[in-house]
Amino acid sequence: MKRWYSIKSVLLMGASVIALSACEEAKVNAAVYDSLQQCIDDPATTRERCEKNYKEARGQHAAVAPKYSSAVDCQADFGAGRCEQAPYRSSNGGSIFMPMMMGYMMGSLIGGRRSMGSQPLYRSAKNSKVFRTANNRAVGSTTGRTQVARSATRRPSFKSSTIRRGGFGASGRRFGSAST
Repeated sequence: MKRWYSIKSVLLMGASVIALSACEEAKVNAAVYDSLQQCIDDPATTRERCEKNYKEARGQHAAVAPKYSSAVDCQADFGAGRCEQAPYRSSNGGSIFMPMMMGYMMGSLIGGRRSMGSQPLYRSAKNSKVFRTANNRAVGSTTGRTQVARSATRRPSFKSSTIRRGGFGASGRRFGSAST
């Protein structure tokens, strides 16, 4: 038995495909590096630009990295040996832990007025190949020139409270506040 589709159903299916493709987020040019040296070795950029952007990302790291009240909680999200003590203490005097900066992202090598600033990147224990921003946005695993979702280029937010277990990529319980 043959099945006939009405024009209305064909148009609805076409509209669904267009709507789904419209949901895909716009990509922008960026450069992602594991280290300052990897950037310096890239012939598409200059040493000065690499150093400036690395310094900017490093300067943001302590302020924007996810914060944990214990090293164990931090290591659960980022892996053993991938956490460090923050350069300040919590408001009650306790230590605060944060993931180590595992790389950095800088704006388009092409430059221009809309070029983003640089920011630190992290790798979670669950998927250590993928870089993530401090706001937990996936950037991808490609280093060097790449394209990333526009939302990943937003400046990371300041993290003033600690996460208790499972906070990076999960809905962690937050408590207390960190004093800077």
